[in-house]
Amino acid sequence: MLNTTPSNTTLSTTNRPSRRTLLAALPLAGLALAMPGLVRAATGTPLEVWKDPNCGCCQDWVLHMEAAGFTVKVHDTGNNAVRARLGLPQKLGSCHTALVGGYLIEGHVPASDVRALLEQKPKALGLAVPGMPIGSPGMDGPAYGNRRDPYDVLLVARDGSTRVFKSHNGKAST
Repeated sequence: MLNTTPSNTTLSTTNRPSRRTLLAALPLAGLALAMPGLVRAATGTPLEVWKDPNCGCCQDWVLHMEAAGFTVKVHDTGNNAVRARLGLPQKLGSCHTALVGGYLIEGHVPASDVRALLEQKPKALGLAVPGMPIGSPGMDGPAYGNRRDPYDVLLVARDGSTRVFKSHNGKAST
């Protein structure tokens, strides 16, 4: 039988948060409610990447994804085996392969396109940027003379067919 005496139903002052603690937490709670993206960025969207350990452009892409709020786990084992296991056609290959939210991400796909994929949730294998186009994330910056070539991000269907998910025209963004 449950004892319901008053001493058993009230919190002791040592177990309950102080008024100062509660007041200090209110602005943070309000901020989290008003800006849910801030909480997501703080915790990060998990992303798992397979790449060559010596590839600088792959590492630059990882940094791009981390700056966009992804929490990245890197496997420096190459990506050929995982790409084949996941069913991505060889012709769509690039230098790194990632998994996020159940989708495959192949190559230098911009973080904004990955976010759009995760929001839209299409029935697909994932996104791919075949090859290594200059100006894509990880293949940009002074090392490439700030050159920006146009490229397409492809939505890859489960049967291997593709359609353009987003075109990047190569012009510098403002």
